[in-house]
Amino acid sequence: MKISRRTIPAGANLRIREVSEQEQSRTIEGTAIVFNAPSVPMYSDDELEIREVIAPEAITDEILRSSDILMTLYHNNERILARSNRGQGTLNYERTNEGVTFSFDAPDTEDGRVALALVRSGDIGGCSFAFTIDEDNPGAIGRTSEEREGKTIVTYTVRKILRLYDFTLTPRPAYESTEVATRMRDEWKAGKEAKAAEAVQAAKDAEYLNSLASRY
Repeated sequence: MKISRRTIPAGANLRIREVSEQEQSRTIEGTAIVFNAPSVPMYSDDELEIREVIAPEAITDEILRSSDILMTLYHNNERILARSNRGQGTLNYERTNEGVTFSFDAPDTEDGRVALALVRSGDIGGCSFAFTIDEDNPGAIGRTSEEREGKTIVTYTVRKILRLYDFTLTPRPAYESTEVATRMRDEWKAGKEAKAAEAVQAAKDAEYLNSLASRY
């Protein structure tokens, strides 16, 4: 089962929790997952654009409690900032109607100091997450498409996540899972070609039936 990485469509509302003018806070908080918000394009060309949405039912409190979630820099598991192992640890999170928020105290390590400095300066403003889905479950992902200004906009809606693996701080909120995007593109193109082939065959069948009818 492959782990997929997704990035929320805008800034992660990353901030340092304010304490007082005399004391500098080490608490970083933000949003790791946003529900019902289209992602940045996973794939885009002249005729196709693919986006993704995480449905609220995709992530439950039970899934959060059963997951071992690392808070990392750049999806690097060696650069750990905090951790929640089945609901216990230094990473705090909350599932709301809008998504999943988090908070943690940056550790007194090189990576902790880097994270604090980059969030304070605004140089890091994004957050993404890694997860797995049950690809054999047809209800795990929905798909819709629409035509917009001569371009097909395909939206995949994730409705069932099996497990979360990490939240990560990233300077560029952009999709990293190119393999997933490529597979989605290929599925769309294959479906388009199949429909075109069906249309051609239907036209041939109609022409044949008309030729038979003209004989009588």
